[in-house]
Amino acid sequence: MTPVEELLAELYADEWGRITASVIRLTGDWDLAEECAQDAFAKALERWPADGIPPRPGGWLYTTARNRAIDRLRRAQNEKTKLAQLAAEPQSAIAPSLEAGSVIPDDRLELMFTCCHPALTTEAQVALTLRTLAGLDTAEIARALLVSEKTMSQRLVRAKNKVRHAGIPFRVPPAHLLPERVGAVLGVLYLLFNEGYSATRGDELTRADLTGEAVRLTRLLAGFMPDEPEVGGLLALMLLHDARSLTRVDDTGGFVPLESQDRSRWNRAQIEEAVSILDDAARRGRAGPYQLQAAIAACHATAASTDETDWPQIALLYKELGRLTASPVVELNRAVAVAMAAGPEAGLVIVAELEAAGSLSGYHLLAATKADLLRRAGRFPEAAAAYRAAIDQAGTAPERQYLERRLAALPPSG
Repeated sequence: MTPVEELLAELYADEWGRITASVIRLTGDWDLAEECAQDAFAKALERWPADGIPPRPGGWLYTTARNRAIDRLRRAQNEKTKLAQLAAEPQSAIAPSLEAGSVIPDDRLELMFTCCHPALTTEAQVALTLRTLAGLDTAEIARALLVSEKTMSQRLVRAKNKVRHAGIPFRVPPAHLLPERVGAVLGVLYLLFNEGYSATRGDELTRADLTGEAVRLTRLLAGFMPDEPEVGGLLALMLLHDARSLTRVDDTGGFVPLESQDRSRWNRAQIEEAVSILDDAARRGRAGPYQLQAAIAACHATAASTDETDWPQIALLYKELGRLTASPVVELNRAVAVAMAAGPEAGLVIVAELEAAGSLSGYHLLAATKADLLRRAGRFPEAAAAYRAAIDQAGTAPERQYLERRLAALPPSG
């Protein structure tokens, strides 16, 4: 990458959400704002190598996106009121914050609370925020929410249209309305971390930029809303997973499963901090999905080995989590815990039920889990077929390579 390309990649991560949100605030049009932000980055890539990098690159991008929006509205001829409003806005060297005097301690958190408007469904809030602020594309959001890319594209269009036609204001909510939006904000942070922890596609298994930003924002939110136990639960969950990050890939970037990870290299200080945060949240007596997931992660993180892990307890925690969420992914994870506690055939019963339901169709971890349980049960030809299906469905090169190694290690059939 050239120096300009490297800088623009950094600016995309840092400024995309602020630039897009600022244009949305001025125009009320999500699609227009995204297009103008994209145009600004494209113009920078074209002009900066010849003209030089401007003194305030973020401000240059914001001003370019804003001016592009004005041009688009001018050509539309039917947006005179909005055009007058935009023309009256003072030119700024940087993208303005959304709300002067906001109590929210971070620009990006402020934008998340702004996007998560309760007039939209929670799923729409989460999807729009991931698209607009986190820069995730439609395929990545679809994978996170377990729907097809076409379905997610349609949902995003409907949500944007509702914002536009219903006149839903794009502004920071007052402090007394923040609690009604915190659930959606937590959903955004959770999925942002997950995309970084296990990337949808590409040559790398993880994206440290996303996990690091998700941890940072969740830590800020925990300090801002200390009486919300699920915020603490989510922070503990992220820290417990992140404590293992260095051992999840080998020196070549290949995937290393939990049972093969070097536990001596786990970040014990971070694990202890997470357990303390989780204990404090649990004392508030309002256990929720993030606290339950953190409790499961703590069982893994505090065990001396896979064999010494309390699998029956993990299976019970997944059962309770499934009761709260009705998530097929939770049920898949419960299948693994049940298999570890009671044998692979017991886990395969749950996997078969998930296959029959069809809700995880095309989800590579369903096929990968089935393959592993079949391998452990000694049903090698069936395991081979499941491994091949998982390889076809896996999105990242490290995952495919790991599954290919597992397939190659199966005893020959016949």
